[in-house]
Amino acid sequence: MIERVLITKQAIQVIDTLREKHGPLMFHQSGGCCDGSSPMCFPKGELMINDSDIYMGTIHDCEFYMSKDQFEYWKHTQLKVDIVKGRGSSFSLEIPLGIRFIIKSRIFTEEEIDALNTTAS
Repeated sequence: MIERVLITKQAIQVIDTLREKHGPLMFHQSGGCCDGSSPMCFPKGELMINDSDIYMGTIHDCEFYMSKDQFEYWKHTQLKVDIVKGRGSSFSLEIPLGIRFIIKSRIFTEEEIDALNTTAS
């Protein structure tokens, strides 16, 4: 099965730290406000998800969403959530730790795109 979103070991460790303090978590891929286009981490349920959001998958027991509009730009890519040092300017939970989540991406192969389209049907 081809996954649309993955996570690094370093990001998993940050999620574990955040989960201890905030409980269950969720992610939403920001569409450009505040900190550009970055993955934002929230306590689960704090950000209201609706019909304009697409479920991308689960990373380390955290649901990951993005808006339909944003998905149109990213639908041909596999996303990998990672971290970097430095404060972002978003409302994401990791910001007080002096780090921020980032997205690394790669373009899906034609075979992967065909497989994703087949499973979506």
